[in-house]
Amino acid sequence: MDFSLSPELLQLQQQTRQFIAEQVIPMEDDPRQTPHGPAESLRDELVERARAAGLLTPHGPREYGGQALSHRAKAVVFEEAGYSPLGPVALNIHAPDEGNIHLLDRIATPAQRERFLRPLVEGHARSCFAMTEPAPGAGSDPTMLTTTAVLDGDDYVIDGTKWFITGAVGAKFAIIMAKLEDGAATMFLSDMHAPGIHIERQMDALDTCFTGGHAVVSFDQLRVPKSNVLGAVGEGFRYAQVRLAPARLTHCMRWLGAARRVHDIAVAYANKRQAFGKTLGQHEGVGFMLADNAIDLHAARLSTWHTAWVLDQGERGKMESSMSKVAVSEAVWRVVDRSVQILGGQGVTGETVAMRIFRDIRAFRIYDGPSEVHRFSIARRLLRQASGQ
Repeated sequence: MDFSLSPELLQLQQQTRQFIAEQVIPMEDDPRQTPHGPAESLRDELVERARAAGLLTPHGPREYGGQALSHRAKAVVFEEAGYSPLGPVALNIHAPDEGNIHLLDRIATPAQRERFLRPLVEGHARSCFAMTEPAPGAGSDPTMLTTTAVLDGDDYVIDGTKWFITGAVGAKFAIIMAKLEDGAATMFLSDMHAPGIHIERQMDALDTCFTGGHAVVSFDQLRVPKSNVLGAVGEGFRYAQVRLAPARLTHCMRWLGAARRVHDIAVAYANKRQAFGKTLGQHEGVGFMLADNAIDLHAARLSTWHTAWVLDQGERGKMESSMSKVAVSEAVWRVVDRSVQILGGQGVTGETVAMRIFRDIRAFRIYDGPSEVHRFSIARRLLRQASGQ
């Protein structure tokens, strides 16, 4: 397993790091940031900066201007982008668009690629992924899907309610998961302005890093033509894994960069702030926290890179993805939490970006499956393997 970086990838890493430092971090205090994420005008400006730098949507297919990065290459570039809360927005690699680009690139028809994938990769559109539902619908258990799709002539008629739908406000289209009359799950593509789609409200959340925030979306007799079925009818759950396994990992990549940023701030502060006759970092209690941060960051990066390597081998990597999701989400949380403790008042106020990242990163242990659900899934697989199944 070779983790060395090619000269081309090292150059791209440095190019991304420089872009984030010079073009993105200076915009972190831009007033166009809202409780529901960066405003569209701020997002558009960041996207144009990345386009000019040749860094827009680097994971996208080459035919639409992307660089078709491998999972291992994404691990390097996405971490650098995540160093700023606005970095993934600028590079057009944030959830849910990043995962939707991967899914559409894998299974969309040629016509669907032109209509939906091209504008997404080119940064001219945003999208959302509508799967999670209020109780008793699908949450951690996707088989509890209650949104229905009934065939009526050449259309499917969709009814149901979704929530925690990231980026729905301002999205141009949605990928909707619904079940057919026989209970089989299917994915559908729909323009968000179509009659029958209603954004009920935006949900207040800890994080403020996703453009459009999170919303409750209802479907009332939404008509979707057969041509907008994404992939094969009845294969929705299988396609969900095509999307979710890599998407969990790219979350790890981006948040690893964010945790590294807060750790760097804490190291700099501990190296200059005086207390009781010496710098904070010279006090063993603080020094040990910094050391533990370095250990957690190193382990999280190795876990992320290893799972990326597995996915690049063409394997499904479902179990590895779940393990990395748990390991990395909990490791970066410890890093940020320790760093805030070291920073004291600097960490719990807007004097540094630490407070903002602290709020954003807490949700990572829930998004794309809570740690407990992944542990449950891993345990079941281990027990099946032990039983020879």
